[in-house]
Amino acid sequence: MDFNDLVQQRRSHRKFTAEEIDGDDVKTILRAALMSPTSKGQRGWQFVVVDDKTDLEKLSDAKDLGGQFLKDAPLAIVVLGNPMQNDCWVEDGSIAAISMQYQAEALGLGSCWVQMRGRGLSDGTSADTVIRGILDIPDELSCLCVIAVGHKADERKPQNEDKLKWEQVHLNKY
Repeated sequence: MDFNDLVQQRRSHRKFTAEEIDGDDVKTILRAALMSPTSKGQRGWQFVVVDDKTDLEKLSDAKDLGGQFLKDAPLAIVVLGNPMQNDCWVEDGSIAAISMQYQAEALGLGSCWVQMRGRGLSDGTSADTVIRGILDIPDELSCLCVIAVGHKADERKPQNEDKLKWEQVHLNKY
């Protein structure tokens, strides 16, 4: 699949089969993250691969809305950064996360970004605090997102070319 097709085919999947992810595929997905561009070549991100069902269920409850499907994913990759070390940790982590999602799609796997930075529970507990406690993450690291990965249990139509918002692209001036 060439990159144009890959971009059109990649969609967020929140339903996965119970089939485990092959170890070589996990390594390939992580390789894509580790090769992703970063500000000043710092490569300051950290990744936690989670395949433990109990921890996946706990991660699904790290925020009130939008992450519950994590409990049914066979694999999640937590994307972390150190805000005190790198002022571009959000951007660097975002690039790594989408690189993993494109790689997963190229392998025929589904994925979905679960936003964690700035999210939390109704009692005021941040998702970051919850995730740090589940995975023993050091205090200096913050969680940007969790990428759910699995074999697709649903079909999604490719992106529709006719719905691209070309009117939001401006040449030279707004």
